[in-house]
Amino acid sequence: MRMRFLGSTSEAGACPTLYETDRGTIVVQGLQLTDPEALADLRHALDGETAVEVPRELITEIARRVLPGGGPASAYPASADTSATG
Repeated sequence: MRMRFLGSTSEAGACPTLYETDRGTIVVQGLQLTDPEALADLRHALDGETAVEVPRELITEIARRVLPGGGPASAYPASADTSATG
């Protein structure tokens, strides 16, 4: 799998950061959520899954850039395979 950097709202390249993959998925890099109350609110978390907190501004900014009509085209073609877990 290959990834392309989409953006970050953090200074000096620190987390959280979003990437687009050549499989048509998004990868989130960030600090693992550890708050017990927040973790209790997760639904259907499988073994090996984790939660990452991302600022709303990062998601909306990246969406403006990568979604059709919102900015430059994706570096990777959209994939029909949406079987990624999570």
